[in-house]
Amino acid sequence: MTFGTKIQILSEFGKRLNKKIQSYYNRLESAELTPILQRASARNPWFTTDNVLYALKYWVDVLTEDRLEEWLNKYPNLSEVRSLEVGVVTAGNIPLVGLHDLICVYLSGHKALVKTSSDDPVLTHWFIQLLAEVDPHVNQQIRFIEKLEKFDAVIATGSNNSARYFEYYFGKVPHIIRKNRNSAAVITNETTDEELRLLADDVFRYFGLGCRSVSKLYLPDGFDLQRIFAAFYHWHPIIQHHRYASNYDYNRVVYLMSKEKILDNGFFILRPNGALASPVSVVHYEYYSDLPTLKSHLTSIKDQLQCVVGRSELATDDFGCSQRPSISKYADDVDTLAFLLSLH
Repeated sequence: MTFGTKIQILSEFGKRLNKKIQSYYNRLESAELTPILQRASARNPWFTTDNVLYALKYWVDVLTEDRLEEWLNKYPNLSEVRSLEVGVVTAGNIPLVGLHDLICVYLSGHKALVKTSSDDPVLTHWFIQLLAEVDPHVNQQIRFIEKLEKFDAVIATGSNNSARYFEYYFGKVPHIIRKNRNSAAVITNETTDEELRLLADDVFRYFGLGCRSVSKLYLPDGFDLQRIFAAFYHWHPIIQHHRYASNYDYNRVVYLMSKEKILDNGFFILRPNGALASPVSVVHYEYYSDLPTLKSHLTSIKDQLQCVVGRSELATDDFGCSQRPSISKYADDVDTLAFLLSLH
């Protein structure tokens, strides 16, 4: 199948997906999407209807002919590879988090042997089944398995602990192995209240569980923290989610008992801390004196960063856009499609 044909298939699929989403909102012919949302949430309570729909709408936005062509124009040999078996081990921290890898395998012409996370056994299966309605060959090219064996290459995503096992089991074949990463935001004295309001989406979307979720704020010396609380307040309904609320209550008690100097407003905690990673419901912050010094610091920890949100020269993503990256952006800045096309 030609490269151009697959672009047409993916763009047609995006249109069909959009129709199903609109039917759900309009309560028209929603019998298919409604049970999928219910099953996904029942299996993983972090996969709320709102978050799953957000993820689906993201794929509708990027699976257009124009955006696909813009992404894929730099791969002239896209349809000239010999088909190999590529194991794909997906994470389950946010909805459809492994889908970009599967689309890359689909475009490359290789065959994917997919081992989904136990936290996401519903959505990815449904998405690929839906794609197979547009291209029946997908059922031969993407297969879901219980145990990964007899593979030529591997793309595996997980925690730092699981990455050690991945290295042991998959280290002898060509591979991409991803570990934990976190994202940060650089706020300056020129940052507006509207930009801070957009930043709240980068912090709270998917409950902060994604590698592109902002867990650390870099603030200029003397920055008024009350601006953060005011700009983030529209996300306060998040505390109604039982798992999020449990994390908030637990972390608040731990910090108060240890007499840490935290600030909280009833649904999230601002904690002065140098670490990038923060627990659910907690946002770390740190002050900086000047941007050149901060740039040096961020460079020293670049292997721990997925993205940097902001409007300064240090940013990789705009405020409010961390969970809506271009389809041409790759996790850990490792070009997945180039890796697949290099396999022989």
